[in-house]
Amino acid sequence: MNPFLVLAFPFARHALLAASFVAVSAGWIGFYVVVRGTAFAAHALPKIGFAGASGALLLGVNSLVGVSLYSAVAALGIGALAERDRRDVATALVLALGLGTGALFLSLGNLYAEDAMSLLFGQVLGVSSSGVIETACVSAVGIALVAAFHRRLLFTTLAREAAAVRGASNRMADWALLVSLGLATSAMMPVVGALLSFSLLVGPALAARHLARRPWQAIALSVALSLLITWLSLFLSFALGWPVGFFVACLSALAYAACRGSSRAFARKTAARAA
Repeated sequence: MNPFLVLAFPFARHALLAASFVAVSAGWIGFYVVVRGTAFAAHALPKIGFAGASGALLLGVNSLVGVSLYSAVAALGIGALAERDRRDVATALVLALGLGTGALFLSLGNLYAEDAMSLLFGQVLGVSSSGVIETACVSAVGIALVAAFHRRLLFTTLAREAAAVRGASNRMADWALLVSLGLATSAMMPVVGALLSFSLLVGPALAARHLARRPWQAIALSVALSLLITWLSLFLSFALGWPVGFFVACLSALAYAACRGSSRAFARKTAARAA
């Protein structure tokens, strides 16, 4: 199937728009995830959001609403527990609770295998026009949240000792990042599903970190790579009929490997010239 001819159909245009909004938020928020080392939370929150989507289907409400609320509450729970224990332990506890309740919701709702598969691996071709608007709004709120705390997030990450001396608290910045991460993952679920959202959050941001020298350069490059990966994945899915999430995961890994290889090659050339 010619992927460009498919864009003549409304469902394909809706899929492209929704995927683009998701890619921008994933690339932007993924930068902070990589810089602050919260990759485990980025891995856990989509799985926790799966429980929210299952509960929404059980109650007969919009699944995006269920995912967003459940992910935001889970993010706040991780932030609260992390104040008294290690972050990875707090994340693991909330993840276990989320997976358990998700299994319960699936059982109580007698959901079909197709419904569960769409939650786990995404169903971007089923996004409606209203779904595109909802995805755009959720993505915009997540981006606005991290943008509002941009300076504090960088300051408390890159200059921890100076931040401690000046009394800058990590608490609000951490909670803002976790909530925005929860919103980003909820927006990503219709596109790449709960299992593969992590690859779009981390892959482009890691790749950009090896090439960019400044924070805003890294954010811009991460967003650009995320958009490129998402668009290529969508067009390959149109052409071959394979899941979008498969291409997103593979292309994210390839982008990281290429950028890391380029960075190392440039460092070796620089060292050779200096010698």
